[in-house]
Amino acid sequence: MRVLGLISGTSHDGIDAAIVDFAVDGGDGTLHGMVTHTASTPYEPALRARLAAALPPAQVTLAEVTVLDTLIGQAFAEAAHTAVEQDAPVDLIVSHGQTVFHWVDGGTARGTLQIGQPAWIAERTGTAVLSDVRIRDITVGGHGAPLVSILDALLLGGLGDAPAALNLGGIANVTVSSADGVHAYDVGPANALIDAVVTEHGLHPQGYDDGGRIAASGTADPALLEVLLDEEYYRLAPPKSTGKELFHLGYVHDAVRRAGTDPAPADLVATLTELTVRTVVDALRGEKADALVVSGGGARNPVIMAGLRRDLPDTRVLLSDELGVPADAKEAIAFALIGWCSAHGLPGTVPGGTGAREPRILGTFTPGAAPLRLPAPRAQAPTSLRVHGHAAGPGRATGTGRAAGAGGAGGASA
Repeated sequence: MRVLGLISGTSHDGIDAAIVDFAVDGGDGTLHGMVTHTASTPYEPALRARLAAALPPAQVTLAEVTVLDTLIGQAFAEAAHTAVEQDAPVDLIVSHGQTVFHWVDGGTARGTLQIGQPAWIAERTGTAVLSDVRIRDITVGGHGAPLVSILDALLLGGLGDAPAALNLGGIANVTVSSADGVHAYDVGPANALIDAVVTEHGLHPQGYDDGGRIAASGTADPALLEVLLDEEYYRLAPPKSTGKELFHLGYVHDAVRRAGTDPAPADLVATLTELTVRTVVDALRGEKADALVVSGGGARNPVIMAGLRRDLPDTRVLLSDELGVPADAKEAIAFALIGWCSAHGLPGTVPGGTGAREPRILGTFTPGAAPLRLPAPRAQAPTSLRVHGHAAGPGRATGTGRAAGAGGAGGASA
């Protein structure tokens, strides 16, 4: 079954796409996924600016939400059409859409909203679409995030006693597999705050720290870093999820005010980059992770990667590329996997990954040009996943992959 996964993450810079051809090995229950296409399509500048203006903590009208739902749905539709035209027809499209609000109250996820009307995708491509994939997990006590934990749970087997997967999108999320099972949670900001500052100061035309060059040119501000680390969210016990409802540009401004410092823009980026490293390292030390598989835009940032290797000397740190999963397309591949699961009547969540009471089949189907026809339900879920094929390497929204500072992963993170 060929599935196209689509997602725009917390950095709201564009749409990641991955086509995966799935087949189950009848002998051992291994699911094989052949990645035949990956791409990243940037939002038009005017649309990205309009979306940014509507995100928390901004107040927004229902009229504006309706307009954005349509415009983003049309952008996803074009990205889907292009992916299929460049590769081959698919049996199902999975659209995560664009998270605009993730409602967490008192440590409990109450609701989540992803926009990008799937009917536009179904109409443009003639293919059935699975969308709205987070909310069902929330209805059974989960956080609806990180949903990528189902992919991680299948990939991490055999890497160590306590292997972990880390995705560095707008928000950093981690999945840990141990003898006690799988658990996952959002750590805190990865690129979200960095990108916000880069955009505010015009440090890069596309609003991210390309190759970590800005951070490398600056020096972290100790006083500001201390204020940033004194964040209640980091002390919450998993499961937990977060997003731009908490970690936005105003949050940075408030921290600078409380620190009483006035860092230069490059020093501010360096401080926020070190914040990402420190919060991830603190989380993983507690997990005693012996292997760490890194993906997302931050995996292409040498400053972040060097910091992780520096502060986790006893942990083997590798990119997800080494497991056949392009680091820049992992979330899109994960949503393609969720689509395969839903189509076969299988849960798309790992309860330990989201904190849900029970696993659930995810999403809502929108028919394509023909009546909706799903495969026969499978009685057993796959026991492992092997990903094959590797679309072209990193490049910022020019056909395949994404470079350092790219977002990825919805907020809450994927």
